[in-house]
Amino acid sequence: MKPYSAVEGGVRLALRLTPRASRNAVDGVAVGAEGRPLLKLRLVAPPVEGAANDALIAFLAKTLSLHKADIAIRSGQAGRLNLARGVRTIRPSSRFASVFQVKGLF
Repeated sequence: MKPYSAVEGGVRLALRLTPRASRNAVDGVAVGAEGRPLLKLRLVAPPVEGAANDALIAFLAKTLSLHKADIAIRSGQAGRLNLARGVRTIRPSSRFASVFQVKGLF
């Protein structure tokens, strides 16, 4: 299973964030409590006043070559488990796989 899925109008990405890391990075794929795969991300930003959420959007936009406005956090704004959605229509098999295969994740 992959931590992303195609949804109407875009792609949904299941994430597990670690704020206050030493650097922003993709840290692999983990399995959540419900058995769902999660993409693990480390972010330098602290989890206060939306800083980590803003950093998440910026990191995903840069990594996936999207505009920040094309990404929305759909749930988990106040927790470590988040669902992000790329609202621009992209094909998960091409964009996500090509970006993360380079990192040896999928």
